[in-house]
Amino acid sequence: MDDLLLLTEGQMRRIEPYFPLSHGVARVDDRRVLSGILFVIRNGLRWRDAPSGYGPHKTIYNRFIRWSRLGVFNRILTELAGQSGGSDQLMIDTTHLKAHRTAASLLKKGLLPRYIGRSRGGLTTKLHVVCDGKGRPVLLRLTQGQASDHPAALAMLQDLPPARHLLADRAYSSIAFRNALAQRGIIPCIPPHPKHRIQQPYDAALYRKRHKIENLFARLKDWRRIHTRYDRCAHTFLSAIAFAAAFIFWLNQ
Repeated sequence: MDDLLLLTEGQMRRIEPYFPLSHGVARVDDRRVLSGILFVIRNGLRWRDAPSGYGPHKTIYNRFIRWSRLGVFNRILTELAGQSGGSDQLMIDTTHLKAHRTAASLLKKGLLPRYIGRSRGGLTTKLHVVCDGKGRPVLLRLTQGQASDHPAALAMLQDLPPARHLLADRAYSSIAFRNALAQRGIIPCIPPHPKHRIQQPYDAALYRKRHKIENLFARLKDWRRIHTRYDRCAHTFLSAIAFAAAFIFWLNQ
């Protein structure tokens, strides 16, 4: 497996505490299976096309689906981000991810929302991200592609880690969002919208650092199964994003 992506022993030690306990028969090699999951997400492969070096493709797929339902991959990202010690600056932004026809084929079926909407000339999912001052993701959330940024941003506020400033573009320049930040003791660094009657001041020098969250999106979209959504269920798609983000930004420091 020298030519394949493989988690290191050190990386495995950092994420093993968040694995579910094995009951009965011991699990297949965690390192090999999780490396196979990352390989498929990075290269946009069908699960059946995973290299044989990672073991049976059904084992890789079943592990991913089962742990996605348990929220394991989301917990890994949350715990790794929580170990960073916090940041004085946070950034928030969104990006659109195109939904492949295989993801949208069951758009109106099922009890759980799929978070697929019509925008930008096609079916899309919107990814909302909060990152720290170094451009490392802290919080993730999915909504339909046509959804407004504000409801998701307000919903994410309750989970924000302590910070002094929050950087965002003018799409977040609303009185409600600014007041919500003020209630948490966070200073908004958000340019006012040109059409707003009251032009709120902001730190232009600090705002220049907002390119880090744009760099975050660029790095995430290098992974094929994130750039294009193939997963029908929102929780599996979010798990793929969370696991990729944990590997890219928190396990490769």
